[in-house]
Amino acid sequence: MFNDLSTTAALLATRRSAKPRDMIAPGPDAGQLRRILEAAMRVPDHGKLNPWRFVIIEADQRPAFADLLEQAYRAEKPDAGRLELEAMVQFAHQAPVKVAVLSTPTENSSIPLWEQQLSAGAACMNLLLATHAAGFVGSWLTGWPAYNGAVLASLGGAPTDRIAGFLFLGSPSRPLEERPRPAYEAVVSTWKG
Repeated sequence: MFNDLSTTAALLATRRSAKPRDMIAPGPDAGQLRRILEAAMRVPDHGKLNPWRFVIIEADQRPAFADLLEQAYRAEKPDAGRLELEAMVQFAHQAPVKVAVLSTPTENSSIPLWEQQLSAGAACMNLLLATHAAGFVGSWLTGWPAYNGAVLASLGGAPTDRIAGFLFLGSPSRPLEERPRPAYEAVVSTWKG
């Protein structure tokens, strides 16, 4: 019933986020991306509500997405400087593949909102793990675009939805460095009742 746990554990233990600005081609092709997204959908989902959506921002749509980000940023921050606006354009163009993940909870459901939001977060994590398993690198970011209503609307989100994050996928331009991780004892305890 169980796959080789050592292989699965090694996959989990070696997953590492890459900086989107350092990602290069190739990224997942259409078939690989479909399999990655199908794996991302296999998350705990109390009530079978599918409280998440995936929006692929294709390479040929990146200039239009950059324009949208810049306009939305200017509308919210009319005194924005050149570097801030350039950061929005760079955000739109980074990485060979970009997927926006929307948290789309069902209102008036018996399933608590928090559980639905956690499912969207789990979908993001599964997406990263499937990307790693396919031999690519990924990064899950929010940043200013994830909290702007115009950006959300452009992705097809309703006012009650949220952008769980933007997932950047590609190949590393250089070896990834390990970052400090918490000590086991610092984050794990036993309940004493």
